[in-house]
Amino acid sequence: MDKATWLGLLIGFGGIIAGNLLEGGHMSSLMQLTAFIIVIAGTVGAVMVSSSEKDLKTGVALAKTAFKNEDQPIKEKIEEIVDCARLAKKESLLALEARLHRIQDPMLKGILRNVVDGVETEAIRDIYETQIQTEEEELLGGAKIWVDAGGYAPTIGIIGAVLGLIHVMGNLTDTSKLGGGIAVAFVATVYGVASANLLFLPLGSKLKRRVQSTSREKQMILEGGLLIASGMNPVILEQKLFAFLHKDQK
Repeated sequence: MDKATWLGLLIGFGGIIAGNLLEGGHMSSLMQLTAFIIVIAGTVGAVMVSSSEKDLKTGVALAKTAFKNEDQPIKEKIEEIVDCARLAKKESLLALEARLHRIQDPMLKGILRNVVDGVETEAIRDIYETQIQTEEEELLGGAKIWVDAGGYAPTIGIIGAVLGLIHVMGNLTDTSKLGGGIAVAFVATVYGVASANLLFLPLGSKLKRRVQSTSREKQMILEGGLLIASGMNPVILEQKLFAFLHKDQK
């Protein structure tokens, strides 16, 4: 579980609710179903119009990763690559074949399978660099739907506010309906701005960084596999792989 995401949402939305209560407001004043429907349905509709079906599916699937940590920490992947390098150096590249079934990362397994099969390193590089680039573009397209949602939500909130005011102006003679119309007007704006700046835009930014980090890790795995094929000393190989990491990852 990624605690930062959950904690950020809790602090962000909790702060707004707490501020409202401290000023003497009530939870019920922020609970307007009409405003919620206008903002969420309008934002979802706008995103669907502006995005492809593929990007929508990718974006929804990708959003789940923002709430959990990576399956295998990057340092464990480096250790796995270095272990394979030691085995290849001690015995031979063919000795890696017996170890392939124990490798967790599918990309590393595929690279080493090609190495064992005698595929040229340049061919392996071309194949996997193209794959990494294609996957990155696909995932960034998915992350973009959340950034787009963050752009549309405040405007949809304003539309909700205008609709609420239209409702108010059309019922000036019926004072019992004035309060509800004004509430929808202001709460719709709050929903639009809050959802954009506390959820959609931060989520989109986080997913973009995750995608870039994943691409960097895959590039590291590719380099590691090719360095194993070149017969590089495992100690030097490990140092080269650690160069891909940020300071907080080492």
